[in-house]
Amino acid sequence: MVHSDSGLLTRDAINPILTAAQWPYPVTSVFNPGAVLLPDGVTLLLCRVEDRRGHSHLCAARSRNGIDGWEIDLRPTLHPDPEHCPEELWGIEDPRITYLDELHMYAVVYTAYTQTGPGVSLALTEDFHCFERYGLIMPPENKDAALLPYRIKGNWALIHRPFSASSGNMWISYSSNLRDWGDHRVMMKARQGGWWDSHKIGLTAPPIETPKGWLILYHGVRQNAAGSLYRVGAALLDLQRPDICLKRSDEWLFGPEASYERSGDVDNVVFPCGATICPDGDTIHIYYGAADTSVAVATGSKTAILEWLACNSTSPYKYIKRNKSKKCNCGSG
Repeated sequence: MVHSDSGLLTRDAINPILTAAQWPYPVTSVFNPGAVLLPDGVTLLLCRVEDRRGHSHLCAARSRNGIDGWEIDLRPTLHPDPEHCPEELWGIEDPRITYLDELHMYAVVYTAYTQTGPGVSLALTEDFHCFERYGLIMPPENKDAALLPYRIKGNWALIHRPFSASSGNMWISYSSNLRDWGDHRVMMKARQGGWWDSHKIGLTAPPIETPKGWLILYHGVRQNAAGSLYRVGAALLDLQRPDICLKRSDEWLFGPEASYERSGDVDNVVFPCGATICPDGDTIHIYYGAADTSVAVATGSKTAILEWLACNSTSPYKYIKRNKSKKCNCGSG
């Protein structure tokens, strides 16, 4: 077992748990999986699989313990369909999975690689065999999106990340029907200056509901002389107003350290898209893409992450501001 620098997440000793060499058909790389724990206790990972053209599709792998013994679909589970969905011309990527109890369906929110850049698409499924495509729900350039599991004040909520040359901030939008989205709001901004999340930020796995708020892990990107460096931090959102960030970690809690994270198709990347909570209600398995090449897993405690966030969510600037106002101000910066 290898711990992260924060001590909150432990990499499994057998990492990476899924690689291209295990696939039942020729592929280049396997990474960035959405994750869900099915009612029968099986962990399903919906992996981004890149073929030898450089185009991606999604393929499911299932395991009884969420670590090994993976059974991989013999063909793509959800493949691009540019004939009927022209926005999927250059592939589909980076799924996030949320179970919508109201609909008794799993929502798979994924990136569709359009001719003009990445956009956000949605498909619903009961069994990960048949899918109902909703098509593009957020136009390019936009990605890193996931749904909350139930309506907030009558509307579905979608966290997503529009991107331009000058900004990469996290937004939230609302819809009554999952198709038409509005009430768009910035919820967290990439920080300026020398921060670890100063270039762009984006949601990793879908938000996790806790009594204190929605716990989210998010990736932050910092540009340095060697390129982009992807790390993971945490934040807490208000349960009824998820556009309000209650706490945001000043430090990153998980970053590329192991050799399979440091070196690959894209060096220095840990990129979670999925997480599962074990039956004990606290143990969390975080599934992530390592260097855009393979899939790895890290295990931690939801309670411990919340406790760490409570103690690591005040920057020097906010500390000064808090002292001046005599009020706690630990929202997004």
